[in-house]
Amino acid sequence: MSAAMNNPALMTPRQQVLVLYLSTSALDSPVVGWARYDGTGRTTPTTGDSDEPPYETGVAALLDGWRLIQASQLIPPAPGHEYDVSFLKHEFFFERLVDMAATADPASVAEARS
Repeated sequence: MSAAMNNPALMTPRQQVLVLYLSTSALDSPVVGWARYDGTGRTTPTTGDSDEPPYETGVAALLDGWRLIQASQLIPPAPGHEYDVSFLKHEFFFERLVDMAATADPASVAEARS
């Protein structure tokens, strides 16, 4: 029996979430802001922990295996407010599912076997 079968926590896939704010609504436009969340518990990214975006574009994230799960709705500005500074409009949510058993460190696998 595998270590994962003995430890339900290792059997459950965990979600990682990547939020990219792009300069336009096109997935191949440059990243201007980002946030990361790690449901595996292996990392604890925080806002502002890097000066460089994790990817140059949304397409680059797709090529690296992230799945696009949501894109923000395109809402035109009200007349006369086309140049108002506001929230970042072009928000894209990506996810990646991590198999905890396949990526478990040897110590946790050994612990699960005992």
